[in-house]
Amino acid sequence: MFSELRRGLPQYLTPAGYLLLLILAFQLNDRVAWLVCLGLISASSAAAWLANLRRYRAIADTPTSRIGSAAQGFVELCGVGRPLPGMNIVSPARQLPCLWYRYKAYELRNSEWAQIDSGESDAEFLLDDGSGLCLMRPYDAEVVSDRKDTYRQGDIKHVEETLLAGERLYALGGFVSRGGSRANFDDRIELDQVLTEWKRDAAGLKQRFDLDGNGAVDTAEWSLAVSAARREVAQRRQETQVQPAIHSLDTPGHGQPYLIANFQPESLARRYRYWAWGHAAMALIAAVTLAFVPG
Repeated sequence: MFSELRRGLPQYLTPAGYLLLLILAFQLNDRVAWLVCLGLISASSAAAWLANLRRYRAIADTPTSRIGSAAQGFVELCGVGRPLPGMNIVSPARQLPCLWYRYKAYELRNSEWAQIDSGESDAEFLLDDGSGLCLMRPYDAEVVSDRKDTYRQGDIKHVEETLLAGERLYALGGFVSRGGSRANFDDRIELDQVLTEWKRDAAGLKQRFDLDGNGAVDTAEWSLAVSAARREVAQRRQETQVQPAIHSLDTPGHGQPYLIANFQPESLARRYRYWAWGHAAMALIAAVTLAFVPG
């Protein structure tokens, strides 16, 4: 729940929420109620301002990297969304083939819409920028789509957002490469791993290195085993390095945002900048109004 709130903070704190607090204060018509409601509006607006400003600065200040040559760490990527082989994602409302979806369902009750269902896809997909492929993990990302489809079926209203295969996507997050030429090796650890594997097969170990046939691997024979293990490590390393690296985008550290969107970076940055200004203005208005609440 905390993770969902953190990544959705700019969307959850909206003018509609502020309006509800103001209506509550009017209905209660009490000084304490006004102080509490205005204080909540001011504090939540300030939090939303910081969240949107942080996203705006991250988008504006991070240059676009190429997947095939991107440095490890916080990066910005642009490319075409591709499904994983054999992965078929279909949106629940429209039954639309897609890479990702988010939906909500509402039922009309007493002339008001009440939410009765919601869900979001967490299936992985690929980003292709021509230099390589990057695995995208949307389940911990803030996904922003300009494709929102709303339609009614009797007293049920469906609201669905999607990302489609083949469209241009923007991503910001922690870039990680595993295997291939970017693999990190540790001679001691790899040697220990090979020797541990061989020790598990005691019969095979004796068959290979018990040269005098006394039923045990003595010190001299163990030295031969270690030398053979080093050659095994070198062979495995060579096989790993010729394999293509596996790239993925994950949640970055240090409070940096993890975003996936079908907006162009300039448009997305402008979106967050406008939201930041709006929340900053709301925080200021609420703070100033607090000073004029009658005692």
